[in-house]
Amino acid sequence: MQFRLIETLFCFWSTFVIAGGHALGQKLDQNLASEVPTELAYSDHSQLLIVRDAAGGQRTVKTKEDWALRVLHIKANMQRVMGPLPDVSKKAPLRITVLSRESVGKYDRQAILFSPDASDRVPAWLLIPHDALADGSTPAMLCLHQTIPIGKDEPVGLGGSESLHYAHELAERGYICIVPDYPSFGEYKYDFKTAGAVYESGSMKAIWNNIRAVDVLESLPQVDKNRIGTIGHSLGGHNSLFTAVFEDRIKAVVSSCGFTPFHDYYQGNLKGWTSDRYMPRIRDVYDNDPNKVPFDFYEIIAALAPRGFYSNSPIHDSNFEVAGVRKVFEKAQQVYSLFEPSPNRHQKRLMLMTPSSKHDFPKLERMLAYEWLDEVLR
Repeated sequence: MQFRLIETLFCFWSTFVIAGGHALGQKLDQNLASEVPTELAYSDHSQLLIVRDAAGGQRTVKTKEDWALRVLHIKANMQRVMGPLPDVSKKAPLRITVLSRESVGKYDRQAILFSPDASDRVPAWLLIPHDALADGSTPAMLCLHQTIPIGKDEPVGLGGSESLHYAHELAERGYICIVPDYPSFGEYKYDFKTAGAVYESGSMKAIWNNIRAVDVLESLPQVDKNRIGTIGHSLGGHNSLFTAVFEDRIKAVVSSCGFTPFHDYYQGNLKGWTSDRYMPRIRDVYDNDPNKVPFDFYEIIAALAPRGFYSNSPIHDSNFEVAGVRKVFEKAQQVYSLFEPSPNRHQKRLMLMTPSSKHDFPKLERMLAYEWLDEVLR
């Protein structure tokens, strides 16, 4: 067996966070929104322990409340690039339609459509284990696919890459899984040009669709609403991250080959991020310059705190440089320590796996990810 380097960084968890973290976040979002200035100048996105005020000054992040304000800034800056997240008033009835149903191993696989807004229908797979009870006790996962024409079919086991069949494997382990097509992939026909009046990037459209997919999961009587996670590879890896920043019902994130800081992505050449499917403003407004883009993955990973994050980041991944990933984890640890500084309460809430492989999700790292999810979503 090839040697695989496992790098585990500390994360911290407390009774306060479990019982009240969600309510705190909602309260702070409401009470601190007035402090968020229109332009948020953070020249070094790796410096996480500072926060700016409406007058343009800055102070050191010392408390969870300080960090909550910085998270508001992170979300605002992401929306400067991706376009605004739709208001909750844009939510339409889900209108879930089951198109087909078949038994596959230990679960039923349903082809469904759901409505993220009044004018759209998203194709998705819904995997429901046979032994899932209608008592709200079953964990659930939002499973997001890589850049591949067949879209959602790959994670459910209908594509050729066995290493990317994570929705199928999770359903076999007892997780309810929803697997939507990303706009323009699989069966999801989507015209980014005509849709631009509503969603200013493919990334934001996907985030909104994924938030509504979580609504689909919560509508199921089998699903434990406090045990929902997300997983994805490559496109699905950063799609999972972006979604989790805006959706705190997601309690754990698994990202495979999903990110590195913008300066480390092809030595700062950001062209790969700029198609209509992703974030064209990086090209049109920020000149493909990582120094100008107003957010970075240091902030995105830290914004997940204190929720669990697991990254599979192979050392030979030519897309997402592992050295950059390591820098992100080192910085994110500073933020996670705000939530539980006691060494006696360290838990593996931040986990980095660096297998000796290329742009892939090897079996060992997948199995360890599933075991980690079992623990984090317990």
